[in-house]
Amino acid sequence: MRSRERPATASLDRADKIDRMSYQVLARKWRPRDFASLVGQEHVVRALRHALEAQRLHHAYLFTGTRGVGKTTLARILAKCLNCERGVTAEPCGRCSACTEIDAGRFVDLLEVDAATNTRVDEMRQLLDTAQYAPTRARYKVYVIDEVHMLSTSAFNAMLKTLEEPPEHLKFILATTDPQKIPVTVLSRCLQFNLKQMPPAAIAAHLAKLLQAEGIDFEAEALAPIGRAAAGSMRDALSLLDQAIAHGAGRVTAESVQDMLGTIDRGVLLALLEAVADENGPEVVRIADEMQLRSLSFDAALADLAAVLLQVALAQTVPEALEDGLPERARIEALAERLDPEIVQLDYEIVLQGRAELALAPDDYAGFVMTLLRMIAFRTDGSDGGGEAVDRGGRRDPLRSPATGVARKRTEAKSEAPAAAQPADDWTALVGQLAVTGAARELARHAALKRSDGRAFELSVPKSKASLAERAYLDKLKAALEAHLGHAVVLKVSVGETNGASVAARESEARDARQADATRAVEQDQFVRSLVELFDGKVVESTIRAASDDGK
Repeated sequence: MRSRERPATASLDRADKIDRMSYQVLARKWRPRDFASLVGQEHVVRALRHALEAQRLHHAYLFTGTRGVGKTTLARILAKCLNCERGVTAEPCGRCSACTEIDAGRFVDLLEVDAATNTRVDEMRQLLDTAQYAPTRARYKVYVIDEVHMLSTSAFNAMLKTLEEPPEHLKFILATTDPQKIPVTVLSRCLQFNLKQMPPAAIAAHLAKLLQAEGIDFEAEALAPIGRAAAGSMRDALSLLDQAIAHGAGRVTAESVQDMLGTIDRGVLLALLEAVADENGPEVVRIADEMQLRSLSFDAALADLAAVLLQVALAQTVPEALEDGLPERARIEALAERLDPEIVQLDYEIVLQGRAELALAPDDYAGFVMTLLRMIAFRTDGSDGGGEAVDRGGRRDPLRSPATGVARKRTEAKSEAPAAAQPADDWTALVGQLAVTGAARELARHAALKRSDGRAFELSVPKSKASLAERAYLDKLKAALEAHLGHAVVLKVSVGETNGASVAARESEARDARQADATRAVEQDQFVRSLVELFDGKVVESTIRAASDDGK
């Protein structure tokens, strides 16, 4: 009996092994096989359809775009369109031998070359030597060269002649992630199509259809994080989805996807922003502690927090730009209604700065918490008993709020630093004390102080000096202010009217006044007047030099 049972067991084992071996990853199983199933590249598909239907066929096509957006897939679809047994068409049948063999990757007249591993001129010449021969079975011989920018200069030169005057039966389809590295002589001989990164919403919608077709249970809110993590690449999204299915034991849930990606739920981020708006430091620290226990990435959390602040800003200014069906829409709109737009912008800048400085913090947790506490420090809805500060439009003014005023007083009370005795709004005196040189100093000299509370400075430079408002100069001036004042500052520079309030304008005005005084003094000098009368001369005003403030 045992000898009879062994073959049956072995047969079952082999069948199970064959079943396991037949599994295809989703990125391969659901690879588009025609234009209709290609997601997110409608602009390219439309142009290719029109060209195929009008039989206006170019000899060379160049597809550009980041990884996973469909360059090679589109090349194979185009090859089917050119060689389908039904004729050149925008709707290949998918059933003829040419279509099925191209899908299987074994069509004899479709040559796919990876330029990353075939960069040398000898390899390119060997490939081009076969170009003169007619296709074995197909209508066109198609060369697909992937990552074509990796070819050497000599290889490009070897390809140029064939690319310029190819045989009638030959078509080139080139693909690259870096078109800047392709010689212009090659670019000028190709029809170029730029494939776009796919938006997260489009990726999530496609994944939902795919999971329904696969019969896999999933939560709709689990797909948005995958769409964002894919960074515009459908191939990456499908690979992440495969991972999520395995991680969730056959189900795709929001919790398992967040654990897999190490991301934080948007609800938690909104709770953080609500706690910051309430100036509830203990709640902020409690949420941060929970995130640390879950070993979440604080760098990713700050990036996601910036994304949420973007949505809040959109809700305030362009509400129609918010994603359709956004699960947290009500809470985002509530924050948008509650927060001043200027504070949202300030929070966004603080989050970006906090993320940039994360590596400088004692640890990521400390950097994350300090960023949130810094946001609380610049709240506008506190009060020191004097009421809420508002601007001329009746809105709260974040740069003149009582809350930050109280914080400034507390800070100065604890330190006898020289900067405390310097009024923050005395910009002329402050600029004279800053240890800054070059273009950053010119920015300080030509800027007029619009508003300041000692921690936030809003400056304006004239249009003629708009080049001084570059980020590099602004960062140097900000660093000099922080070094002088002994605390972090927020610096904002806009281009507009200064009304003569800048240091440079005041210096110019004073210089002109001294020059006028000097000219009058010379002209009224009795000795000079005598010389003018005696020699019938005149005073050349351009030669008069006024003394500077230091007497020189």
